[in-house]
Amino acid sequence: MQEERQEGTEEDRRRVRFGALPERVRPEDTVEERPAAPRDPARDAYDPDEWMVRYCL
Repeated sequence: MQEERQEGTEEDRRRVRFGALPERVRPEDTVEERPAAPRDPARDAYDPDEWMVRYCL
């Protein structure tokens, strides 16, 4: 009987320590979205018609 009492005591301590699971983490909270590189304003500055006029005419 004494062993049963000790097991129950250990079980009670285990329940107190590990009895509740942590709150769930939403998938939206685990991901952070950022652009890989900042937008380059010079990227849109190329004009193919200007190149044609400048070098081919």
